[in-house]
Amino acid sequence: MRSQVVGGLIIFVALLMGFIIYAFNTAMTEIVNTSCEHGSTCPMWGTINFQTNVSIAIMSFVIIIGLYILFFGKEEENMVQTKIQDIFIKKDYYEEILKTLTHEEKTIFECIIDSNGTIFQSTLTEKTNYNKVKISRILDKLEGRGLIERRRHGMTNVVIIKH
Repeated sequence: MRSQVVGGLIIFVALLMGFIIYAFNTAMTEIVNTSCEHGSTCPMWGTINFQTNVSIAIMSFVIIIGLYILFFGKEEENMVQTKIQDIFIKKDYYEEILKTLTHEEKTIFECIIDSNGTIFQSTLTEKTNYNKVKISRILDKLEGRGLIERRRHGMTNVVIIKH
């Protein structure tokens, strides 16, 4: 729905550009007719034609972009619904993964699951009573397996489960 609105707005802006081009072209033609004494050989006519053609080309390009977005733009509703469904992470989903982890990796991974898949690295230190170095090394292993992702957030990292 949003892509249709955006596409429609872009087409509206392009049509507005077309009106401005027409008004500008009409005014320039009137000015050249009254001020130029050379007739059709006046160099100002060439400039008006060039500016008009470039303006129409730009307007056409904007209309094409608007039409593309209008008809082929991705809908965000599906993505939002998918994200809402993924909010509640269950341990059952990760049972097979948990079987392959060491005790320490399992402890950390379960803490991340219990916090709905996102937790600060410093919070892991508090919850597990492991030191920062140990947490960092275990997270390196989990990240190497492609199970988690760490993103910088101020002075700490945010640990996120990859789906």
